[in-house]
Amino acid sequence: MNPTIRRSIGIISSLLLGIGGLFALQAANTENPPQTDDRERLPSPQQAAPAKLSDAEQHRPGILPDRVILTWQTDPSRSQAVTWRTDVSVQSPQLQFAEATPNKSFLKAVQTRLPTSTRFTSDLGEALYHSVNLVGLKPSTKYVYRLGDGVHFTEWYQFQTASDKPEPFRFIYFGDAQNELKDHWSRVIRQSIFDAPNVRFFLHAGDLIDYGTSDRQWGEWFRAGAWLNATIPSIVTPGNHEYTGSSKRFTTADGPSWLPRIRTSRLTPHWRTQFALPENGPLGLEETTYFIDYQGVRFVSLNSNERIEEQAQWLDQILQSNPMRWTILTFHHPIISPAKARDNPKVRAAWQPIIDKHRVDLVLQGHDHTYSRSGLILSQNVASGAQYRNGDRGTVYCVSVSGPKMYALNVQPWMQSSAEGKQLYQVISIDGDRLHYEAKTILGETYDVFELRKSGDRNVLLEREDLLADVAKKESERNRAIAAVGLLFALVGIAFGISQTRRGT
Repeated sequence: MNPTIRRSIGIISSLLLGIGGLFALQAANTENPPQTDDRERLPSPQQAAPAKLSDAEQHRPGILPDRVILTWQTDPSRSQAVTWRTDVSVQSPQLQFAEATPNKSFLKAVQTRLPTSTRFTSDLGEALYHSVNLVGLKPSTKYVYRLGDGVHFTEWYQFQTASDKPEPFRFIYFGDAQNELKDHWSRVIRQSIFDAPNVRFFLHAGDLIDYGTSDRQWGEWFRAGAWLNATIPSIVTPGNHEYTGSSKRFTTADGPSWLPRIRTSRLTPHWRTQFALPENGPLGLEETTYFIDYQGVRFVSLNSNERIEEQAQWLDQILQSNPMRWTILTFHHPIISPAKARDNPKVRAAWQPIIDKHRVDLVLQGHDHTYSRSGLILSQNVASGAQYRNGDRGTVYCVSVSGPKMYALNVQPWMQSSAEGKQLYQVISIDGDRLHYEAKTILGETYDVFELRKSGDRNVLLEREDLLADVAKKESERNRAIAAVGLLFALVGIAFGISQTRRGT
C-alpha cells in the first residue's frame, strides 16, 4: 500500500478512537456525577444545629489564669495591684515579675510573689480569685509580670508605674457599659485604645454590668477588655447595678404586718473579690469610696448608692488637705440629671456644696444613659437641676454612656453639649495648667471637646470654637513670625548687597 495512504488511514483511525472515548466519558459522567468535597457543601436544612454551650461552660475557670486586671490599692508611683481567677484545682498560684528590659534579659532578675487567694462561689460555680499588691516599685518604670501555678503560665504582660511628681498624662472615661457587653460594648473599649494608645488608665463611672451577681456578665465584661485590663490599670466606682436588692415584709405573731415592704441592697460580692482598690475611705465603704493621687491630680471615687451624708464629711476632709493641682471626682448618680424624669436631690444636696467649696475641676458620672456636659456651674442654692446656669466659675459636670442601652434626653439650658442614642468614650489629657477633654463616638469621631485652663484661683473654659480660634491665632502668630524672619533675612541680604556694591566702586 502506498505509504501516504497508510499514514492517512492511521490518522483517521486515531481521531475516530479519540472521539469515541470522549462520548463514553460524557455518558459515564451523566450516570455517575462527580462527588464534591463535604467541606464545600452547604448544610442541608435538615442538619442539626450545634448544641449551645451553657453559661457555666462558656465562663468556666481553668488552670490558666483569666479575668486579669490591674488596679491600685496604694501609691500608683510605687505599687501595682494585680487580680486574676483560676479554677479551684490550682494549688500554687504565683506572680512572677521583673523590671522590663529591651529584650528577655529580665528573666535573670525575676522575682516571685504569692497571692492572697479567695474561694468564691458565683451563680455559675466555684473559682479561686488571687490578688497581689506589688510594692516597693520604682516611679516611671516599666515592669513585666506573668501569672501561673509554677508550671502553666500566662504570657508576660507589661505595665508602667506613675511618676512621683506632676507630669502630663491621659486616661479614658467610660459611662455605663452594663448591657450586651460581648456584642456591643467590646468594640467601644477596643476602639478607644486606637484613639489613645498611650493612656495611663481607664475610669469606669459605675454600672459595669446589669446584674451584679451574674458571673456570665462579669465574664463578658472581662473578655471585652481582655489583655487591655492586664496592661492598663482601672479606676472603678460602683453603680446601682453593682448592688443586689431584695425586699421583705415585716411579720408578727398574727401574720404579715400591714407595713410596706422594706427594700434592702448590698454591694455584689464580685466587687471586692475581683477589684483590689484603696481602703482609705470611710469605714464600711472600703474599695468603693476612696481617693488616688496620680501625677498632680487627686481622683476621688464616691459611692452614690448608700451613706451619702457620711461620705460628705469624709469628702470635705480629704479635699481640705488636697495638695494636688487638679481634682476630679467620679460617682454614678448625676448631680444634675440629663435624662427625662430622673433626679438625685439627696446626692446634690449633700455633695455639691462641698464640690463648690473646694473648687473641684471635673465630675465624671453615669447612670442616665445619655450624654451631657455642662459649662462652669456653681450650686447657687437651687433645688432642681433644671434651674442651673453656666457661669465664669465652678465645676464641669459630665454624664456619659458607653454601652448600647439608651434613655431619652431632657434638653436643659445648662447643657453645653448633649446627645442621646450614642455610645461614647472620653479621652482626657492633663498637662500642667491645661485639662483637655474629648468625647468620641464608637466610630472614633469627635463629638464634644473642651479645655480647662488654670488662671490663678479659677478655671477658664474654652469651648470648641474657642479652641479653633486659639489654634488659628497661634497659626497666625507663627506665620507672622516666619514672615518677620524672612523679611529680616531679605533686609540683611539687601544691606550686604549694597555694601558689596560700594566696596566694588
